[in-house]
Amino acid sequence: MSRIRWGILGPGGIASTFVADLVGAREQGVDLDVTAVGSRTLATAQKFADEFGIAHAHGSYEALVADDTVDAIYIATPHAFHRDQALLAIAAGKHVLIEKPITLNADEAREVYAAAEQAGVIALEAMWTRFLPQNRELRRILRSGAIGDLRLFTGTHAQKLPSDPDHRLNDPALGGGALLDLGVYPVAFALDVLGAPTSVSASGVLSDRGVDRSSGVVLSHDGGATSLIYSALDVALVNSARIDGTDGRIEIDDTFFAASGFSVYAADGSLVTRYDAVDDGLRGMQFQAFELARLVDEGWSDDAALTPAASIAVMETMDEVRRQLGVVYPGGR
Repeated sequence: MSRIRWGILGPGGIASTFVADLVGAREQGVDLDVTAVGSRTLATAQKFADEFGIAHAHGSYEALVADDTVDAIYIATPHAFHRDQALLAIAAGKHVLIEKPITLNADEAREVYAAAEQAGVIALEAMWTRFLPQNRELRRILRSGAIGDLRLFTGTHAQKLPSDPDHRLNDPALGGGALLDLGVYPVAFALDVLGAPTSVSASGVLSDRGVDRSSGVVLSHDGGATSLIYSALDVALVNSARIDGTDGRIEIDDTFFAASGFSVYAADGSLVTRYDAVDDGLRGMQFQAFELARLVDEGWSDDAALTPAASIAVMETMDEVRRQLGVVYPGGR
């Protein structure tokens, strides 16, 4: 695996978690480094650099992407800025790992992936759930036919989050709403398990500012399978997931999108096997960094954990959900 030197664009909360996992992985023997951080102000970048022992702090994103000690940029800003910042980094010849959702819509995602292909660099969506060891094992079990033909995916992601109308989660200009921040997890999981939907049906409740507070989504898939998805930012629920097949089911623990375990049951309800998450003291965000390094070495393949086509399919699905809900971001995005 190539040794990737990381730069962090947007030193906020999610970036802190990502870097903490990279530092932990390095301490466990993985050959990687975080060499630079960039923010809109040098003071913010320097504070983050001091916290994590990062050598270079930059007071602009342009300076960060020009840093020749950086191979790849992790983009950890709100969704509305992802496209422009990814294109900035790609133009500078950097690989990019872009926080989920990769962009605000499918057209922007296509633009990012096309630019990366033309520049000869890797662009990868930081849908960290896809790269967790538990989900590699889950895919293996599903491919083995252990629970028969797949019929139903059920997933919920609902949290009680800030109600301040000026918070980014409630601001249309920043891509606010439950779907893109929370619902993206069960949507992406559903498509990973059952493939892109053949039809989408959605309903929900919008805030006074026009972003979705909650939504229920029904996806139909080839072969007669169905996904039932609920997301909300105004109520805390059990964030579990379940996959039902003709010969059994898999129940994924709360919180299903993080480093969690799962149980496989036969059709008669008896436990077949139990998978417990690996406890290495880290949250699990390091695995997406490992995947980017692997892609740098080996390039894309159809069996990659998250291909550009799969990422775009998730955005297309969420575009249709937003259309049905009536959520439109400034500029028609």
